[in-house]
Amino acid sequence: MVSAPGKVIVFGEHAAVYGKPAIAAAISLRSYLLVTTLSKSQRIAKLNFRDIGLNHAWKIDTLPWDVFHQPSKKRFYYSLVNSLDPELLDAIIPHAEAVSKDLPEKQRKIHVRSATAFLYLFLSLGSPESPGFIYTLRSTIPIGAGLGSSASVCVCLSAALLIQIRALAGPHPDQPPEEAEIQIERVNRWAFVGELCTHGDPSGLDNTVSAGGKAVVFQRNPSGSSSVTPLTKFPKLPLLLVDTRQPRSTAMQVEKVRTSKNNHPVLTEMILDGIGQFTASALELISSADFDGNGTSDSLEHLGTLIRMNHGFLVSLGVSHPRLERIRELVDYADIGWTKLTGAGGGGCAITLFRPGVKDETIKELERKFTAEGFQKYETILGADGVGVLWPAVLRNGTNGGGGGEEIDQESFENAVGAQGIEQLVGVGLHGNREGWKFWTRAVV
Repeated sequence: MVSAPGKVIVFGEHAAVYGKPAIAAAISLRSYLLVTTLSKSQRIAKLNFRDIGLNHAWKIDTLPWDVFHQPSKKRFYYSLVNSLDPELLDAIIPHAEAVSKDLPEKQRKIHVRSATAFLYLFLSLGSPESPGFIYTLRSTIPIGAGLGSSASVCVCLSAALLIQIRALAGPHPDQPPEEAEIQIERVNRWAFVGELCTHGDPSGLDNTVSAGGKAVVFQRNPSGSSSVTPLTKFPKLPLLLVDTRQPRSTAMQVEKVRTSKNNHPVLTEMILDGIGQFTASALELISSADFDGNGTSDSLEHLGTLIRMNHGFLVSLGVSHPRLERIRELVDYADIGWTKLTGAGGGGCAITLFRPGVKDETIKELERKFTAEGFQKYETILGADGVGVLWPAVLRNGTNGGGGGEEIDQESFENAVGAQGIEQLVGVGLHGNREGWKFWTRAVV
């Protein structure tokens, strides 16, 4: 089993479109992919993405291996692929289009995109001699809420396929940091290929956060290219994530800011510059502050103030929403931390960095209010671990340090109910890692 996290934008959304830096961090809501090897007679590759209702099997021998394995087209696990090959894409489209024929077009489109990403990776990294497999995916990340759910899935697929062809070393406690870095980048590069299939023109931000964990700094360059730099000193911090369940269009919110920039260029530029300054201040704080020892309270207060002020600037750009403001109002009233919208705004999610020592009763009372108003609350960790592996897929019992453990069978994994059920069965864990899970980790610089 492999697992990879979702992400939130902590600072810099919208300003990032205009070349200012942004910080995105991994959260402990994750995708989990269980790989089941079939007997030699079962020559199928089956995708079972339970949470979106995708369940389809392809006969391995009928897939277009000859196209992918042409000498001029053949890619290796160490290849650097920055774009999709139109001929390879054309070869898999009929196979991807075969999924979920009986479903409404909107849902089917999501299934076809997932199938395209899977087949492109499977045929690029696999071989026609490969045995049959079932890939069962469950996720605790809300879909379509700007939390990087598709990138998390692509990281899982990439890691699983690379493990299957024995192209990844580790992770293990004594792994040299340079080696771990190479493994993370290998997973990340192929996950980006999956994202190209899913989104057409991804920035590479989501898959980089998901593969490496912790956080990254994203910056668009004047040339139009962008850089994504790991932020390895980012601390692990408790976070409240609240989904408004309000559908939103990223393009519409970006257009709103563009219009504002055209109509009020000086003022809008000042706001965007200000948002860039929050990101710069946060980077300075993260590199120098103490988030573990005696200085924790002051450091959190400082970071929280930057989060609160960044939200105010986003409100002035017109990208908030009454439901986001209602979340902020409820959190401010309970006095548990500092809140801002995350992502494009206009709906989607809000994040709250907790103050130290918040009482459980306060959270429970707040949750009742959220539920009554149709919000969905998640308690999560900011700066979570990146891609991880549980191999074999056995959860250690963890009692008295002895052996023994419980194998994760497909049926119990499929039937786990909701995010809580998945967490309880296989979770990497909210407040510490389940024994057995191992993660590739970047050296702290």
